[in-house]
Amino acid sequence: MSDAAWRGGLKPEDDFFLVEPPEFEWIREGSSFWIYDDEGGFGIPRFGIEAEPHSWENRRYQANFALPGGRVLLDDGGATMHPVMDEAGNPAVLGAGPLSMRCLDPWKRWMVEFDGDVLDSTIDSQIAGTAKDAPRVPLRYGIELEMKVPAFLQDCSPKAFAARGVGERRDSLSVGLGWRIEQLFTGEGWYELGGKRESFSCSGMRVKRRSVRTDGLFLRGHCWQTAIFPGGRAFGYLAYPLHADGNEGWNDGFIYQDGEMVPAKATVTPWLKDANSEAQDVSLELESELGITRIEGATMLSTMRVARSDLFGLSLQQTGVRYSWDGQSAYGMLERSSVTKKGEEPGFRS
Repeated sequence: MSDAAWRGGLKPEDDFFLVEPPEFEWIREGSSFWIYDDEGGFGIPRFGIEAEPHSWENRRYQANFALPGGRVLLDDGGATMHPVMDEAGNPAVLGAGPLSMRCLDPWKRWMVEFDGDVLDSTIDSQIAGTAKDAPRVPLRYGIELEMKVPAFLQDCSPKAFAARGVGERRDSLSVGLGWRIEQLFTGEGWYELGGKRESFSCSGMRVKRRSVRTDGLFLRGHCWQTAIFPGGRAFGYLAYPLHADGNEGWNDGFIYQDGEMVPAKATVTPWLKDANSEAQDVSLELESELGITRIEGATMLSTMRVARSDLFGLSLQQTGVRYSWDGQSAYGMLERSSVTKKGEEPGFRS
């Protein structure tokens, strides 16, 4: 595979960060990571940072950490940006408050670190709306990651946008006008919690974007799953439901095997229907030139935000999943959402 194909067609320098805010104030540069212990001992269902021109020096961040038994460690807010330049003079660092992510080698190696106090809560408290009252405890970790799958590009440049269907163009406004990549990795690291330090190996996925994005248009819900398996085979997709007028929503994915990226679409999708701390079946099917690929999955290491005002009434599950595919198992990610309509009791719909 060529270097350009490995980068999803983007430039080598696109994996670095902007030093100055972009001229257009709605362009967002952001990055997030989803990381899972190979033994299932913990998950980081998401942590991410958003750099936006209108608040360039004060960046939004979110970090969560999930443990068996429903324990979740939570932190989000805004914090002062870290210096962007690394010791070699490259614009390689995106940081805010306790969270830092560093590009060690573009499109190949990253380091992520966290050092802060987090809410020590449970998923049941999140669902009940009481997690904000939990005590805080210190959490630290450092993880070095090696990219194992080519970057999967969601291209919403003007030319690509114009070529999409009516429903996809609508959903492009929340996927992001510009570009967004996903890339799967393996890694090794450590974490410290409760005076105990643990080392681990892991796998997961990262997102990097430079785009204009309107979060409020998420309101039909979405479903997003990906994982990398032993031996290097991987999958991923992001899908939105049909629009009310029957136009197809965004549905874009891939299967990676034998060194090839094969385009795919989800045909069986586990839309979010209820807020539940129990394990749920989140199996899926992908259609591609390979035929129908079925991957079994069950949720674990989950977090859940229910109908929060800062999410436009969106209820959002970010979770780990134990996937099985043709006899192999792996831990991977799932994010899915649904909306409570104004005037309704809290609830979910597909």
